[in-house]
Amino acid sequence: MGDNAVIWAVIPARYAATRLPGKPLVPIAGKPMIQQVWERVRQASRVGRVLVATDDERIRSAVAGFGGEAVMTRADHRSGTERVTEVAASSAADIFINVQGDEPLVSPQAIDALAEAISSDEAVQLATLAVPLKRPGDIMDPHICKVVRDFDENALYFSRAPIPWVRDSADKIRAQHLKHLGLYAYRRETLLEFETLPPGELERIEQLEQLRWLENGFKMRVALTEYDSVSVDVPEDVARVEKLIREQAADLNLDKSN
Repeated sequence: MGDNAVIWAVIPARYAATRLPGKPLVPIAGKPMIQQVWERVRQASRVGRVLVATDDERIRSAVAGFGGEAVMTRADHRSGTERVTEVAASSAADIFINVQGDEPLVSPQAIDALAEAISSDEAVQLATLAVPLKRPGDIMDPHICKVVRDFDENALYFSRAPIPWVRDSADKIRAQHLKHLGLYAYRRETLLEFETLPPGELERIEQLEQLRWLENGFKMRVALTEYDSVSVDVPEDVARVEKLIREQAADLNLDKSN
């Protein structure tokens, strides 16, 4: 398959977010958030098609309004993965990349790195990304998901806990802690298995859906990136993201002037 793989990106988007209702349509720097995400995903060179998967006519209409492509999916999905799976069931792409719809600063380069991680090795059935943690406080933060990998760069475990735990801190052991990013790539036939997989006890305890794959015996490749995600979960996040967008635009203009 390799470089000839047909790769689509799907952005699941639902209106009824608990902490920020109507989140995909919240204005971010003058555009609906879903448009900010869509425009960045479109810049990824490895992605042939970008779809927004929604169950809400308001989101579908907004996407059509800025020239994007949206597909309507069922309203009873419990996760974005299930929504992407519905799209894959009636589509012919080889690989699907699940892009979170609440990350308006998603990096096109990170998406391409993820596409490379899965398409360059036929043995890889699903893949995700991680970035090294630099702030000590983030290691202990239960809101930040951590991941540890085996020798083949596959996920051993995901956790809200600080893994690996440095037991003998007096020995000044330097451990690499990785933050898991919520970007996933799946081969179509693997993704279609998702809804048949029973949730496990670890998934229930940690409340991390990606553990379902590991508990059911799948291997998930974890590629490293320098890109760090910034999500919009509560109203206060909007101003923070808009500030970052302005800073990125200023840096881009500075580079062009040089």
